[in-house]
Amino acid sequence: MSENEKFDYQKKICLLGDPAVGKTSLIRRFIENTYDDNYISTIGTNVLPKLVKLYIQETGQTIRIKLLIWDIAGQVSFNNVHLSYYRGAEGALIVSDLTRHDTLESLPAWIYQLQKASPDIPFVLLANKSDLFSKKTFEIKEAENLARSYKTHAFLTSAKTGDGVDNTFHTIALAVIRKAMNLPITTPEGDLKKIDSYSQWEDRTKRED
Repeated sequence: MSENEKFDYQKKICLLGDPAVGKTSLIRRFIENTYDDNYISTIGTNVLPKLVKLYIQETGQTIRIKLLIWDIAGQVSFNNVHLSYYRGAEGALIVSDLTRHDTLESLPAWIYQLQKASPDIPFVLLANKSDLFSKKTFEIKEAENLARSYKTHAFLTSAKTGDGVDNTFHTIALAVIRKAMNLPITTPEGDLKKIDSYSQWEDRTKRED
C-alpha cells in the first residue's frame, strides 16, 4: 500500500500458533496474493501493512483500516513469546495445521497467553492447509467447538490456494473496528455471510480505484 493512502483506523493484528502451521504464508497470501512451497522459519518479527475497506451496516459508513500485521519469530512456543509481541495488539489470528492434531491441542495455551496480555482482545481460530484435506488429523468441527467455547469463529484456510484467507482477515478486522466503535462484536451465531459481502465489496472497490 502507498504511504500516502488515507485511513480511518490503524490497528495491530498478531498471528499466533505453533511453528510451521503457515502463519507467514497466510500473511503473504493476504498481502501479496503469493505462495511459496519452501518453508523458511521466520527470523525476528516482520510487520506488514494492509489497507482494508469495510462497510459498517449500522452506521452506513465505509471504514478504511490500516492493518499492521505482525508475524511472530520462528520456532517459538506459546510460553516464550516476548511480551512486546502482544503489546498494543487489538486483534489476533491463532493458527493450527489441519494435518497436525497437536497444533489444535496447543490452541488453548496460545489463547491463554494472549488473553493474559490482552484480556478483551478479539481473535479467531484457523485450521490452515485445507488443500491437504485428505491428510487431515482432525475435523473442522473440533476447531469450531473450541471457538464456540470462546465465543468466536473458526475458519478453514489454505495459504496455498487462498481459500478462506481474505474472509478470515476481514472477519478479525471487522471485529476490531466494531469494538473500536463500541458496536457489538459479531458472535458465532451471527450471519457470517455479511463478512463475505464485505470481502467481495472490498475486492470490487480495489478494482475501481
